[in-house]
Amino acid sequence: MTHQVFIDGAAGTTGLEIRERLAGREEFDLIVLDDAQRKDEAARREALHEADIAILCLPDEAAREAVKLAEGSDTRIIDASSAHRVAEGWTYGFPEIIGHEKIAKARLVSNPGCYPTGFLALVAPLAKAGLLPSDWPYTVNAVSGYSGGGNALIARFEAQPDIAFRAYGLQLGHKHLAEMRAFASLSFEPVFSPSVIPAHRGMVVDVPIPAPLLNDRNSAPMLESELASVYADSAIVTVLQYPDQPNEILLSRDAEPWDGMELAVFDGGPESGQARLVARLDNLGKGASGAAIQNLNIMCGLPETAGLRL
Repeated sequence: MTHQVFIDGAAGTTGLEIRERLAGREEFDLIVLDDAQRKDEAARREALHEADIAILCLPDEAAREAVKLAEGSDTRIIDASSAHRVAEGWTYGFPEIIGHEKIAKARLVSNPGCYPTGFLALVAPLAKAGLLPSDWPYTVNAVSGYSGGGNALIARFEAQPDIAFRAYGLQLGHKHLAEMRAFASLSFEPVFSPSVIPAHRGMVVDVPIPAPLLNDRNSAPMLESELASVYADSAIVTVLQYPDQPNEILLSRDAEPWDGMELAVFDGGPESGQARLVARLDNLGKGASGAAIQNLNIMCGLPETAGLRL
């Protein structure tokens, strides 16, 4: 069976990478609009109604408008924006956390944010298992390649080659916080410190675990063991267990696209009593385009890793 797919916003960074992952796949027939039609409301409405599945790679307000344009159709939607991640009636598109069956049956699926993907992969299973408290004020330190900011941020970095580090979200408000709290079932939004470096892609998400949270009943090795168990059958998420953990985590300026994710629990040992939960992923891979393809595969009853770069 061939599935008709329309990528609304196919000229953006995420949309282009989705098209690359779909190239040559006979299971899908892409509905493509030319440059003039991409901005024509009637042409977009027709494409949205014709498609079996539409993937929205748009700013939030434009994504909401696209959903309205699709009203009256049976088209299933994957939204890569942040417009619907905690919206009623939408399924959160993180199969490892939410469950593959829910996504397979859903009509409306919202892709997770790139930073929340790393945070939730680490914290949500541990909080669900009772190994981490849900009422702790977590902190998140994270760094991303500049492509996550879209064409505008890409242009700013390329125009300012002397900039080596850009911290933002300094007023503590960030659109990713709501989904971090909601899907880890936390009492508080975490204190989130995002930053961007002059690498096109790549991401590291680091959640410190201070000594008051660890004891004999939820030691760092126990956290590691729980994560290893949760993701044991995943072909996408890998838990790096001691002693096979790296001594340092590197991001390359010109890394190749990658749709996997690596998790690790770094144990400070009995002297510190502390730990660090760390995720490494590609902000354009498992953090965006790769996640959309994974969800598309699941919704179409195909192997979830088909077309992914692992």
